[in-house]
Amino acid sequence: MKVAEIQMLHWMYGLTRGDRVWNETIRKKVGVTPVEIKMREGRLRWFGHVMRRGMDAPVRRCERIALDGFRQGRGRPKKYWGEVIRRDMVQLQLIEDMTLDRKIWRT
Repeated sequence: MKVAEIQMLHWMYGLTRGDRVWNETIRKKVGVTPVEIKMREGRLRWFGHVMRRGMDAPVRRCERIALDGFRQGRGRPKKYWGEVIRRDMVQLQLIEDMTLDRKIWRT
């Protein structure tokens, strides 16, 4: 993700990799926030929306679905949405109870 983002910033600013300009220098000149941060904001915004819904909402019912007899394939285990959200919340020192108050959650 980072590589594609930096390539696009190079292209937007009219530079090539041969110009040997640091990535952070280009990011400051263009004035954009990293894509990873924007993706995290979107994930947490959706998480707050889901958590404020009632337990009978379809989106909340999907959380409780148990997959019996599900066979895991070879390779790296799948990265699940809940795990990514937990990691994001730990990084930003957030707790799940904050989602109930929209004003606190949006800040």
